[in-house]
Amino acid sequence: MKAIKNSYYSMSNFVFVVFIFFLFACHKADDIRQESGLFTKTLTVDGLNRKYAIYLPDDIENISVPLIFELHGGGIYIDDMTGESGYKTPYKLWMELAEKEKFIVVYPEGMNGAYDKPTWNDCRGDCIVNSNADDVSFIKTLINIISENYTIDKNRIYVSGTSNGGFMALRLALEAGDKFAAVAAVAAAMPAVSDCNQPLNPVSVLFMNGTDDNHMPYNGGYISNPPNPDHGSALSTENSVKFWINFNNTDTIPDTFVYPDIDTSDGGVVERFSYKHGVRETEVVLYKINGGGHSAPSIQEQYSNLFEEYFNKQNHDIEMTTEVWNFFKSKRLN
Repeated sequence: MKAIKNSYYSMSNFVFVVFIFFLFACHKADDIRQESGLFTKTLTVDGLNRKYAIYLPDDIENISVPLIFELHGGGIYIDDMTGESGYKTPYKLWMELAEKEKFIVVYPEGMNGAYDKPTWNDCRGDCIVNSNADDVSFIKTLINIISENYTIDKNRIYVSGTSNGGFMALRLALEAGDKFAAVAAVAAAMPAVSDCNQPLNPVSVLFMNGTDDNHMPYNGGYISNPPNPDHGSALSTENSVKFWINFNNTDTIPDTFVYPDIDTSDGGVVERFSYKHGVRETEVVLYKINGGGHSAPSIQEQYSNLFEEYFNKQNHDIEMTTEVWNFFKSKRLN
């Protein structure tokens, strides 16, 4: 009888151990599943609570992956960028690409400016409507935190932004060029009056600007519609491109390509000018969106007629995220 009891207790202990192991294994599996997808997080930088969304693709546990930052325009929230708000947004397509190409994408949010909506403290010295937060420090902190938690290829960190976010991407090229292999500025240009120093590090730069942009004039001048000195001023797109051609010492004669006019109703065609063979293999690229307004081109995520009444035509011949990724993916910091 004693032997039977011992056997019973031994079996009970075994079953208990197996149950605990199974429970633990299930819990671990849930943790792994939760490691992919879109998450919104907060952190404190310089005493300010900062917000960002991060998308983690499947199956990146054992590989080193690139990191992409996508910066919103002035007055835009990260829920609008990721599509969580329900609005059309070309920027959510980064997540599809991240899943396919295996990189992490981060959507940071700026601090409120003069209109109580998120803005970036870019280099426009004559702009008085943006926040005065240290956004360079914010992005650098995000790089450090994400690199501590995931295996990031530090030679393949990139930043893209539109409008105010494009100006901020250019600030990062100027002041944090040692962190980024390439930057992309959509509907943005170099500031005409700059609060930033000259760049220290060669960095590949892409511009994607519409010739009919009624908020960020292609030929330079005051920003907004109607033009408003409070929003600061920008150099022309052509002079912004020349700035980086000269600094990176690229070819001065570009390779050119004209994209097929898929949508003949969107105002015009897209031309690409690629200035190659810069210092450290840097490149400067201009996407000239003929007839394009103040928006990121997209085939899949097309804005409404109401949007176009205010911001002019959105181009539907190219996908901004695909073109920017094609530019980014060959660029390395070292």
